[in-house]
Amino acid sequence: MTASPSPALPDQRLATGAARLATRHAGHFSPETVQHLLADSYQRLARTAQVPTHLVVLAERLTAERLDALARAHAAPGSGVPRVLFVCSHNAGRSQMAAALLGLRAGGRVIVSSAGTDPAAEVEPEVAQVLVEAGVALHDAYPKPLTDEVIQAADIVVTMGCGDACPVVPGRRYLDWPVADPEGAPINAVRTIRDQIDTHITELLASLPRT
Repeated sequence: MTASPSPALPDQRLATGAARLATRHAGHFSPETVQHLLADSYQRLARTAQVPTHLVVLAERLTAERLDALARAHAAPGSGVPRVLFVCSHNAGRSQMAAALLGLRAGGRVIVSSAGTDPAAEVEPEVAQVLVEAGVALHDAYPKPLTDEVIQAADIVVTMGCGDACPVVPGRRYLDWPVADPEGAPINAVRTIRDQIDTHITELLASLPRT
């Protein structure tokens, strides 16, 4: 018999996504775990949402990422493709650029994610523009909150100006990239920041083992 949707869901439109995610992760995570993470993801995103009608879709996407990260965190250490997590304050500028550029350059060698300690409502439009110029489009990008699952799953954590709020988990490789915040900067300055991040990306890829 199919279990009824949890009454804890803050929006009953989430029930379809909960069922979809529970089916995808059957045998690994219980429907209750899926629904708990989905409700939590929705509530986290709702704090800064400017367009509430998108929340259901974004909450399911965030939950899917958190479940995948949780599965990786439970796997044997060193197994699978390395995961790189970029963290900045708002996940609207630097960390979005870094994740997009690494994803473009890595060719599947790593799994990339990004998050913010205090996520903004949307990605900075100038950031999206300079990434398009570099050959990568942020079609579905949105600022994401930093959660325990993505921290625990990461092999490499790159911090970018989040100060004391940045996570510290034993056993991870940590890098700090002192790059200026593009928020409110003119487009030429944002291009310079993009190029500085791209230089760091090149150095990071050179330090990773080839498979």
